[in-house]
Amino acid sequence: MQLKTQFFFFCCICSFPYSFYAAENNEVSALLAIKVGLIDPLNSLHDWKDADVDPDRAHCNWTGVKCSSAGAVERLDISRMNLSGSVSNMIQSLKSLTFLNLCCNGFESSLLKNITNLASLKSLDVSQNFFTGEFPGLGKAASELVTLNASSNNFSGFLPEDLGNISSLEILDLRGSYFEGSIPKSFSNLSKLKFLGLFGNNLTGKIPVEIGKLSSLESMIIGYNEFEGGIPKEFGNLTKLEYLDLAEGNFGGEIPDELGKLKLLNTVFLYKNSFEGKIPPTIGNMTSLVLLDLSDNMLSGNIPAEISQLKNLQLLNFMRNKLSGPVPAGLGDLHQLEVLELWNNSLSGPLPSDLGKNSSLQWLDVSSSSLSGEIPETLCTNGNLTKLILFNNAFKGPIPTSLSKCPSLVRVRIQNNLLSGTIPVGFGTLEKLQRLELANNSLTGGIPDDIASSTSLSFIDFSRNKLHSSIPSTAISIPNLQTFMVSENNLEGDIPDQFQNCPSLGVLDLSSNFFSCIIPASIALCQKLVKLSLQNNQLTGGIPKAITSMPTLSILDLSNNSLTGQIPDSFGMSPALETFNVSYNKRRSCSRKRHAKSVKSKRSCGKRGPMWWFLSSMWKNLSIFIKARKLTWKERNCRMDSWTIINLSHWSCCFGRQIYIHEMVHGRIMLPRKILWR
Repeated sequence: MQLKTQFFFFCCICSFPYSFYAAENNEVSALLAIKVGLIDPLNSLHDWKDADVDPDRAHCNWTGVKCSSAGAVERLDISRMNLSGSVSNMIQSLKSLTFLNLCCNGFESSLLKNITNLASLKSLDVSQNFFTGEFPGLGKAASELVTLNASSNNFSGFLPEDLGNISSLEILDLRGSYFEGSIPKSFSNLSKLKFLGLFGNNLTGKIPVEIGKLSSLESMIIGYNEFEGGIPKEFGNLTKLEYLDLAEGNFGGEIPDELGKLKLLNTVFLYKNSFEGKIPPTIGNMTSLVLLDLSDNMLSGNIPAEISQLKNLQLLNFMRNKLSGPVPAGLGDLHQLEVLELWNNSLSGPLPSDLGKNSSLQWLDVSSSSLSGEIPETLCTNGNLTKLILFNNAFKGPIPTSLSKCPSLVRVRIQNNLLSGTIPVGFGTLEKLQRLELANNSLTGGIPDDIASSTSLSFIDFSRNKLHSSIPSTAISIPNLQTFMVSENNLEGDIPDQFQNCPSLGVLDLSSNFFSCIIPASIALCQKLVKLSLQNNQLTGGIPKAITSMPTLSILDLSNNSLTGQIPDSFGMSPALETFNVSYNKRRSCSRKRHAKSVKSKRSCGKRGPMWWFLSSMWKNLSIFIKARKLTWKERNCRMDSWTIINLSHWSCCFGRQIYIHEMVHGRIMLPRKILWR
């Protein structure tokens, strides 16, 4: 008997190397089979080569392969290699595999169901691919799984119910696919779950109240779905929650007071839903909050004063709601506040007088409300303010001089208020300032000379104020300037003849002022100019012929001036012109005697009417012609097949008995009130 026992142990010992060799060889075969199924354009797996297994276990040194001390494959990481194709069923032969990462490749097939046979798997990452079909159930076979990341794929169907049976799961990320149906109640069994990501799917139904049992949950990102109902008050039990993102999830109802119990929350995104009612004052208890975004909802009532208790707050966004009442004065005490967006509400009263004094305020947008009072001097105390957007309010008083000394400013948009006083000197020296919009206020004085020295401004709008004096001579030559608008002021003098240096200018609006000069011919050097508005001034002289060759000019309005002479006949060749208005300029008398002379010479008031000849040459591009009158044209063929409107009202010259209009098939004609037929 003893002899038989000894023989048995001898056989076991002798057969062990062979068994180990066979297992190792089986894993090599599995890896090579996996490689065969892959498309590897970068040859990332070049060292996966068939070779006899040797004591050095060469496959354990292959790219992406890690083995245990016993030589079994434990980790397979072939992420970010631009791989595609399919993963072989042979992967189930890697019995000791604990870590599998296929992330960030181009796989387009369905995910293998055999992957569920990897019973030792602790981490599975198939994210950022194009896997399709239903996600395979893992069930008890993956009882040791801790991390499951299948985000950013094309999975469809329902969320697997049996995922709720993986009690060891800590990270479940299924964001960015096409899952549908509701969240399984079985997910409430995931007592160790720390991260739940279901964002960006087609999920519906109500959020199960059982989710409130996930006592270990730290991050919940489930927005961008089509849920029903509101936030369960049971969420107040998630006391370890730090990150809550329900943005654009189709939620409604009121924000529950119970969220105030979550004192570890640092991020709350509830924007783009249909939440209504008041913002709960208990929100002030979430003292760890750094980012709070409740924008694009239907919240009403006042902003709770308790917001000022959130001393760590960096972003506060309540824009596009129905909030009313004052801006809490305590916001000025939030030392970490960087972004404050309250625009498109019905807020009233002043801004906190010390806003920005104690913080690194970078972005302030309270536009389109009913705020009043003066703009605080302290907004840029610490030199970090980049965007100041206050338009469509009732702010009054002067523009703070501190703003014109704020080196970080990129945008200043404070149009449509009741501001008075002068434009502070210094805006032109701010090296980062791109937009300066001060229109529709009651500003007086002149345009500061330093504006012309700017190297960064691209958009200037001083329209509809009470500015006087003249435009600084080189203001039009700001190198990056795209839009310059100063209409409806009391500006006078000459239009600066400095257009040789305007490489980017697209819109120039000097209308409704008192400019009394000729139109500078150099304006034609602005090769990107699309709109030129000079109407309602006291301009004299003729229309520079060079304007007719401007390649992008679409809108030209010279009406209500004192221009004389002929409209250049080459206007008919203007490549982009769509709107042309020269109404209400100097009359040219048209007596019988003069008419006869004109017919004999240039036929400027000839038998067929001078204007029709001119208009015809513009037929290819011109679509609107408004109230043309008081100037004369040379003859052209009359073809107007693309015109939409011809308005000849207030035309004072004479016409011949016959007017030939050919091919005008889409438009309508508005004839003069009185035509002298001859």
